[in-house]
Amino acid sequence: MFLDYFALGVIFFVAIFLFYGVIVIHDIPYEIAKKRNHPQQDALHVAGWVSLFTLHAIWPFLWIWATLYREDRGWGFNAVVERELALEDEVKQLNETVAKLELRLQSVELSGQPTQPEPVISDVQNSNKEEV
Repeated sequence: MFLDYFALGVIFFVAIFLFYGVIVIHDIPYEIAKKRNHPQQDALHVAGWVSLFTLHAIWPFLWIWATLYREDRGWGFNAVVERELALEDEVKQLNETVAKLELRLQSVELSGQPTQPEPVISDVQNSNKEEV
């Protein structure tokens, strides 16, 4: 009789251990995301709970998603970020140049001098003048 109750206790213990073990396992990607300060921690946590209902079919993808991001290097696209910053600086310089040219144009227009563009002489016309 004692062994029957002991076996029943072991079965309950194993069932409870497995139940909580599955819950802990599904939370591993979220814990990785917290440790790495992942910007999408909440989405990973919710997706982990959803993976319980899909029998952990999406769990490996959650693990990959959680481990892709690192706080020190982000998503690993540093070259793209550097290029974007360089382009941003170039656009800023172009905007400053345009603003200076607009101010210069306004000052020329206010001075009352007619602003006729200088005639552009092409290389062909220059060579014809030299021959004559």
